[in-house]
Amino acid sequence: MQTTIPQEKALRERTSGTYVVNEIFYSLQGEGKNAGTPMVFVRFSDCNLRCSLSNAGFDCDTEFMSGREMSLAEILQAAETLNPKKGWMLLTGGEPGLQLDDAFATAAQAAGWKLAVETNGTIPLPASIDWICVSPKSAEHTIRQHTADEVKYVRRHGMAIPTPTIKATHYLISPGFQSDGTVSLSDLEWCMKLIKENPDQWSLSVQYHKILNIR
Repeated sequence: MQTTIPQEKALRERTSGTYVVNEIFYSLQGEGKNAGTPMVFVRFSDCNLRCSLSNAGFDCDTEFMSGREMSLAEILQAAETLNPKKGWMLLTGGEPGLQLDDAFATAAQAAGWKLAVETNGTIPLPASIDWICVSPKSAEHTIRQHTADEVKYVRRHGMAIPTPTIKATHYLISPGFQSDGTVSLSDLEWCMKLIKENPDQWSLSVQYHKILNIR
């Protein structure tokens, strides 16, 4: 696992009042406790970690480096065009904590959106977020978001059961998926073994969007 304190500010310059966004799309949540729920995904550019098999249990396959500056109004308009009924907006990345601020959360919620965030936990998030999923990818002492609705760890065969420092409602273990959307049977069986040995705290999460080949 990574042991250095990750960077806690945006990695690139941007105009005040704008956010660098990689993509915005409408789909179903593919993993975790909200799997199957329709959400508008707002993927922020940049990340303060570089995940690999050796330090996170998987090689990152998300393209988060490209992006364009968008105002808050432009982001909300794009989201409403995709889903006029609003509902859930999922903020992801990269690492959304590098850019997400109180102004974004307040405006989005005032416009009628429920906000969910997927974060690596190294940056504290606005307190008003409706659903926080922390997926730690660095050492526990680097975690700065200490509460969450769900915590999700990736595990491969032979990796130990996590000892989380985050207080959460749901604790999940997910087998590490390959870039082609497959997961090895040994990794899956190992995760199931860990959960069955620790049934009071842990349950299984799988990346349905990779299995079903949907965004």
